[in-house]
Amino acid sequence: MEFPARVNRMQRCSWTRRGMLRVACFMPAALGRLRAQTQPVVALQPLAQHVRRLEDALTYLGQPLPAEVHDKINAILSVNNEDQAVAALQELLDPYVLAVVNINPESRVKVTQGDAKPELVEGGTRLFLVKVENQAAVRARLVVESPNSGPTFLTSRGEPEPKQEITVQTVRERWADFSIYERSPMAQRLSGLTVEYVVLEIYSRDRGQRSAQIAFNVGQGTQDIGFRNDVVIVFDCKPARSVLMHVKNEKGDPSFASFIIRDRQARIYPNRSKRLAPDFPFQPQIYRMEGERISLPNGPFSCEYSGGPEYLALIKEFAVTANGPDELSFQLQRWIDPSAYGWWSGDHHIHAAGCSHYKNPTEGVTAEDMMRQVLGEGLNTGAVLTWGPSWYHQKGFFTGQDSAVSKARNLLHYDVEVSGFPSSHAGHLVLMGLKEDDYPDTTRIEQWPSWDYPVLRWAKSQGAVAGFSHSGWGLQVKSDQLPNYEMPAFDGIGANEYVVDVTQPDTVDFISAVDTPSVWELNIWYHTLNAGFRTRISGETDFPCIYDSSVGMGRSYVKLDRLTYRGWIDGIRAGRSYVSDGKSHLIDFSVEGTEVGSGASEVRLIAGHVVRIRVNAAARLSEFPDPRFAVLRYDQQPYWDIERARIPNTRDVPVEVIVNGLPVARKTMVADGTIRDLEFEVPIQKSSWIAVRILASSHTNPVFAIVDGKPVRASRASAQWCADAVGQCWSQKSPLIRAAERDEARKVYDQAREIYRQRVAESPE
Repeated sequence: MEFPARVNRMQRCSWTRRGMLRVACFMPAALGRLRAQTQPVVALQPLAQHVRRLEDALTYLGQPLPAEVHDKINAILSVNNEDQAVAALQELLDPYVLAVVNINPESRVKVTQGDAKPELVEGGTRLFLVKVENQAAVRARLVVESPNSGPTFLTSRGEPEPKQEITVQTVRERWADFSIYERSPMAQRLSGLTVEYVVLEIYSRDRGQRSAQIAFNVGQGTQDIGFRNDVVIVFDCKPARSVLMHVKNEKGDPSFASFIIRDRQARIYPNRSKRLAPDFPFQPQIYRMEGERISLPNGPFSCEYSGGPEYLALIKEFAVTANGPDELSFQLQRWIDPSAYGWWSGDHHIHAAGCSHYKNPTEGVTAEDMMRQVLGEGLNTGAVLTWGPSWYHQKGFFTGQDSAVSKARNLLHYDVEVSGFPSSHAGHLVLMGLKEDDYPDTTRIEQWPSWDYPVLRWAKSQGAVAGFSHSGWGLQVKSDQLPNYEMPAFDGIGANEYVVDVTQPDTVDFISAVDTPSVWELNIWYHTLNAGFRTRISGETDFPCIYDSSVGMGRSYVKLDRLTYRGWIDGIRAGRSYVSDGKSHLIDFSVEGTEVGSGASEVRLIAGHVVRIRVNAAARLSEFPDPRFAVLRYDQQPYWDIERARIPNTRDVPVEVIVNGLPVARKTMVADGTIRDLEFEVPIQKSSWIAVRILASSHTNPVFAIVDGKPVRASRASAQWCADAVGQCWSQKSPLIRAAERDEARKVYDQAREIYRQRVAESPE
């Protein structure tokens, strides 16, 4: 209770006794006026948007708000009275608040404990909210500090972190790790809103009751006096049980698998926050093999597990108690095995550093960490491409040979993506099968050429297989037609200079697909095929940059007698392959008995001959549509997915024969996982390229039908589009090419334009 400033101690006592009844009657009204004067003014719209981002962050980190809370948030935002809505939003979130941070108008910080139950889990991370009442509209970082938080833990490799004096006293005091989550969608700084919430991550090494002193500030000198900027909280750290995992493949052999483990509150284990390799913080799943362990607290759990897109996604329910279980068994089930038919999967574009990977405590992750990803997603081949980020560290893994972690049916090989280099503006290059990864006479990446053609020639001189990655970037169009004749900007890092380099003999082997919108990727490929060039297509993920959910979301299946990395990349060069999201398959595609990629992928015909086309096709869709895809444009992720091919209100997908970029025959197939031998008959009037696709899920490479010995000149309009595209590409790329290299580049561009003009003249229609 507050007293008038001039009332002395005796007067206060007398005043209190005589006026108690009067004060009691007056208090509700007085408090109402006091609240009106001190309650911070909070605007609904920015608070609501902030709450949405908070929800997204908690969901991403694997500890989402309960579904009923989300529903209540939706209901609150429809309330007309903004003050009521603001109060109701805070009332919903406050039970999850561990600490309330008040920043007064002078930017002094004081802290009180919130309503959240201070419960942690041994060897794991829990998330809490910190409510910030920001009366000073401070936009600085909110910093959390604790003498009980410290670098006394083991790294992911099981070794103490360096440069730390670890004593018994230190180990006992520093039992936790506290941090504010500052990555997207959250911000590194406070927004200045009167009220906002931040996410506090707390890792506990121990079990049992543990006390922590937790302090907050928004910069030096903002701590309030009298220890009011900290709070002591006693946590109950729930014990975790180490459970042995038995993982078997469809043959009963020991295997790897992916696991997404959730409790009844939908919290993911181990929590994504603070994960270190081999578990990646940007993935909901972990990968475990036969004989490895997982630590879980007591309670019921649901586990979704799989071996990749060639396997069924299965669910196992179990409960952990003080009495067990000590072991859990998981049996994988395949729905298809292309390797049984001689088709071996691979992803030619994955990274061990950059993008979602961390740079601290290490420059990316190791070959062992990446191998777990390859094994857990059922890939036979993984090409780990070293690129700009952490180039000088990661290139130490390059040997020109398969990595030592490779297995007979699962290969890991380090190669190069030319990204973050001077030529990156012209389009990022994938170089596979290199013997040397440093461009001649260079010691730093800044010294490499500033356009793509010299890099491609250097790679090809050492027998590499070379192509363009994430092809669609810079080739955006509005149309959804294939092919279409819109002229893209050619202002990105995809297959931009490809339109030039493809005209040079033995320079570009493939164009990449699956990790950018299908229309943008396929359109330029179709046009160059129509103009008579024979570049192949290969599938990639660009993990963890375009996609970080898993490797192998885009993949190539190559037909081989025996799996080797050299054989696999040579199969891509020869077009003895198809691309896929792993959820549909086009096996043993042939035209007139000639299998794709065999010989020169050619059949010789006379005009009007009706060719017989065969393919063993399979796809697997769930019985019920995924509602997300009903509103997804083709330029929204995921760009390739079997769900995009679903015929509405069915479980069917169309299998199309493509001749010169246009569908000429189609059969409908039930996507129940069954392999079906499909046959088509198509008349061919002129030299053409022929392929089969399930758009946008899988696509074969072409077989070339040569009629009366004439080369493919399928479309005058396509050849003209390519000629025009060379000029558009030059307008975007030439300013970024070094002056010393520009004359040579202009000659190659001019030569490409002239070649296309000749193709225009040679095309009958």
